[in-house]
Amino acid sequence: MNIKTILIGSITGFINGVFGSGGGSILVPALNNILNIEEHKSHATALSIIIFFTLTSSFIYIRNGIFNLNITYKVAIGATVGGIIGAKLLNKFSGPKLRLIFGFFMVIASLRMVF
Repeated sequence: MNIKTILIGSITGFINGVFGSGGGSILVPALNNILNIEEHKSHATALSIIIFFTLTSSFIYIRNGIFNLNITYKVAIGATVGGIIGAKLLNKFSGPKLRLIFGFFMVIASLRMVF
């Protein structure tokens, strides 16, 4: 095991646990820039990893009663459909274009958080 991979996992898991999301916004650039994983593989690998710390955090949220099951079911339906469409479209973009699109959404998300 590489110390970098454990550190990246710990940081992204912590961010996801505290904020309920956001691990992917750290995980994708970390995989790409620190571990030198190609852009498409960074996104796909991040999604595969996110399920583990999301399930862990979700279990703790449920145990502590910080959970809205009704909303979860409704959003999960849309997320499933969107995930299928997004996964099929991933390879339609070049690495640089994918990075640009991801960066654009990160900027928009950060602006919405600040304002």
